Amino acid sequence: MGTTDDGPGRSPTAISGQTQATSGAGAARGTGARGAANGARGAAGDSAAERGRINHMPGAGTPRAEAINAGRREMLTDSHRLHVKSLAERGAKRPRIGADAVCEALLRQGVEVFFGYPGGVVLPFYDVLGDYPELRHILVRHEQGGAHAAEGYARATGKVGVCLATSGPGATNLVTGIGNAMLDSVPIVAITGNVVGSLLGKDAFQEIDITGITLPCTKHNYLVRDANEIPRVFAEAFHIARTGRPGPVHIDLTKDALMGECSAEHPDSVDLPGFKPTFEGHPRQIRLAAQEIARSERPVILAGHGVLIADATEELRELAEKAQIPVAHTLLGVSAMDETNPLSLGFVGMHGWKHVNKTIQSADLLIALGMRFDDRVTGHVPTFAPYARIVHVDIDPAEIGKNVAVEIPIVGDIKRVLVALIPQVEAVAPEARAAYLAEIAAWRAESQKTPWHGSGAWRNGQLSADFVVSRIGDATGHDATIVADVGQNQMWTARYGGFRRPNSHISSGGLGTMGYGLPAGMGAAVGRPDKETWSIVGDGGLQMTVQELMTLVQEHIPLRIALLNNHKLGMVRQWQELVYAGNYHSSHLLGPDWCKLAEAYGVAAFRADSPEQVNGAIASARAVDGPALIEFCIAQEQNVFPMMPAGKGLSDLLEEQFEEPNQ
Repeated sequence: MGTTDDGPGRSPTAISGQTQATSGAGAARGTGARGAANGARGAAGDSAAERGRINHMPGAGTPRAEAINAGRREMLTDSHRLHVKSLAERGAKRPRIGADAVCEALLRQGVEVFFGYPGGVVLPFYDVLGDYPELRHILVRHEQGGAHAAEGYARATGKVGVCLATSGPGATNLVTGIGNAMLDSVPIVAITGNVVGSLLGKDAFQEIDITGITLPCTKHNYLVRDANEIPRVFAEAFHIARTGRPGPVHIDLTKDALMGECSAEHPDSVDLPGFKPTFEGHPRQIRLAAQEIARSERPVILAGHGVLIADATEELRELAEKAQIPVAHTLLGVSAMDETNPLSLGFVGMHGWKHVNKTIQSADLLIALGMRFDDRVTGHVPTFAPYARIVHVDIDPAEIGKNVAVEIPIVGDIKRVLVALIPQVEAVAPEARAAYLAEIAAWRAESQKTPWHGSGAWRNGQLSADFVVSRIGDATGHDATIVADVGQNQMWTARYGGFRRPNSHISSGGLGTMGYGLPAGMGAAVGRPDKETWSIVGDGGLQMTVQELMTLVQEHIPLRIALLNNHKLGMVRQWQELVYAGNYHSSHLLGPDWCKLAEAYGVAAFRADSPEQVNGAIASARAVDGPALIEFCIAQEQNVFPMMPAGKGLSDLLEEQFEEPNQ
């Protein structure tokens, strides 16, 4: 509701004075029609002056209204920057502000690199960033790429990944990566800017309630409006992100918090009474688990991502070898055990190995370590592991009994639980499990005997995806970090990569985010420059984040990209073939000339469309000093088998009727 000059609520700052005009003055300017018109305008002026000017500012004259006006001026003028310029002209040192506190906090948390994209409200941060040369900023080409890069960095290094974006669309573009990190238990801190505090809720330009948006997909989030809160908030955020079950934490900083003077010091420690994860497993439960292992005849370990997060791969191997227990792994548990170990079975679930699924279904004891019994692992739960008692170890008590009922729950850190469990487990001689392991070996031979497996030719001599993946593994000595995108390429990578080093396999598990492979590979390559890094992607996923090729070039990141190009949304096409009676709607994918596109970005590009060209293309890409892309033109109709149909169990696998390839 507006106010008038002579009414209540008048704002003295909004009006400089009243304009006075007379009809006589208007008449004096001319005669005839022109003078009459001027006289009429003068009369209108008299009427407007009598009514008074209206101030339409809600609550005009109140402190709240003045704060909003000041905030709007700040969004347009950046008075802090003018103040800094004035100080510099006088030779004075600029004050420490919130943006400085952010940089200081990042350095205190051991951050060396982060992935960001600038915008209006975070410019105060970028304005001081040059004063902190220890912080490497990688300018991504899309904020989602920054979030996935932070994830890849965290997965490859075990450190907290960091990404940053401006308000509005910059912030919302981070959300997919934040959600992906939440479902895959990846420690990242996502930093966003927002409008000045007085404008929150006013729908200012590029304002969005990003705190409300990220609330369901973060471990915790903060809205910071005071510069002096920044040191405490950042210390807490990194602690929460990395402690217990890791995950994403979001910090939203108003522009005035970044610009405000900051006198608060950084805390030396963090104490959050409401956040006390359980690390030590209960002694009684651990003792019961040891007794279950002693009684079992067909035990199997199902290793999940938690084994890698807890750095418990050596303890996993020790337990398996001491008790002669075979080890299967979930998608995110790939690389938790050297796959050349005789006790390593491989990948379980919807597209896992048949012999692994059969082992789970015939087991009398299932020891689940750091996994959450995802539906792609269990299938129809009433038919899952029907003869097995289950020991479930997880640091997150919410996962115990959530999807599958278990007999022996143990809440605690995987490494600490195994350290306590192993001494209580009786050693088992290999011959005691010989018959059991021999049966599994026979199942393995059966599931690996398909004519095209590892041969390089699928049908009629076409290039097969499994051959490409296995050749990359062999060429890199199975020591490279391999990052998969989502879809068929993801399953082929997990099945045929031959992983031997912990954390050498990175993939989007819970959210299944297409477009993940390239930016996550970028982050992994930055985090582990001592390891060769490959991203194995499909043509659908690559088209979603292909702009990050330019980031690779600008930052000289030596990521190798293996594009498995079947000109299809491959997994969609596979389901349409097998479940929807061949109704191939919207699964054919038109794409660019990938080699020309890569070269336009400045990325070296190669192509292979036959088995004979694969090794040469891989060698050429590895020889490039910088990023490289290989387009592997694979068979368009190749599916991932076996396949567990939706609603079925691990015993209900679809298998292709393979044909011998033409010679």
